[in-house]
Amino acid sequence: MSKESKEARRSFSPDFKLKIIERLDAGEGGTALSIEFMIKREILYRWRDAYRAGGIEALRSKPGRPPRGEAQAMAVARGTAGKASDLAEAQRQIAELQRKVGRQQLDLDFFKQALRHIEASRRPSDGLGATVSSPKSRR
Repeated sequence: MSKESKEARRSFSPDFKLKIIERLDAGEGGTALSIEFMIKREILYRWRDAYRAGGIEALRSKPGRPPRGEAQAMAVARGTAGKASDLAEAQRQIAELQRKVGRQQLDLDFFKQALRHIEASRRPSDGLGATVSSPKSRR
């Protein structure tokens, strides 16, 4: 890391990080928060994952590389976040399939009604077994 980037690095309090995490969890978009606070979106999500794995203590700034146990906890948090995103994707797919089934049911109802209408408008026959054409001549 160059001297300039070290000087440009900002430090945020755990309370500040927690407020952003609460807003993320409340449904605000990471991109909007990233723009508002001029912090990379990846960092915001890293804070959220660390908080989920280790609570407020995981949000405290520690210079250098994180201890082995914390790095493992963060890896577990990333795995949990992956499972959460898999769950969200599965729920999205279920909702999409339910919408498709609903549309298909509407189509079926429409076609059943159309078939009933067509059958009702047909000319009734003279009775059971009545022939439509004249009999063949026996010549």
